[in-house]
Amino acid sequence: MTDTPALATYTVFNGHQHITTGSLPSAALAFKQQLAESTAGPVLLFNDATGRSMDVDIRGTDQEVLARLPVTEATASSETSEPTEPTPETTRGRGRPKLGVVAREVTLLPRHWEWLATQSGGASVALRKLVEDARRAHSEKDWLRNAQERTYHFMSAIGGDLPGFEEASRALFAKDNEKLKELLAVWPEGVRHHTIRLLFGDV
Repeated sequence: MTDTPALATYTVFNGHQHITTGSLPSAALAFKQQLAESTAGPVLLFNDATGRSMDVDIRGTDQEVLARLPVTEATASSETSEPTEPTPETTRGRGRPKLGVVAREVTLLPRHWEWLATQSGGASVALRKLVEDARRAHSEKDWLRNAQERTYHFMSAIGGDLPGFEEASRALFAKDNEKLKELLAVWPEGVRHHTIRLLFGDV
């Protein structure tokens, strides 16, 4: 699970029926269509990174709906994916690389500064190494916590009235995956599959 990215997708459900999973623009238009069809619902649009439902303004044409959507990281990267002309910054040869560092104040005790001063590369290099080591050490635990939270948010929003919900929630946070899958077996197929996807990633 280490360094597994967050789910950068959005999902639409109509009641317990899975409609689509994809980018925010495609999910938003599917959400708009489902609402226009006046189906039983409720029609919900989920941010898969958080498991929470979200609202979009569906008034007007499809183009107007899309124009009002927030810019997501995936959308921004696709919009800036065109090749650009090389600049002196990108073509520089030898010398100190551009790291994109940000200068901010750090408050430490004198003994901390003394220790940092003895480290190879100086205080800044030592601090960056410490942060990267901590990120690697805790990445799996952080990923699991985020996966549990987004899965629980989704389950609560769409499956709070489904059989075994409370027991499934306890199994989720107890990391009893076999018990959780057993309880989910009686849930509607779309809800069951998406719950498992949110917990384990793109499987």
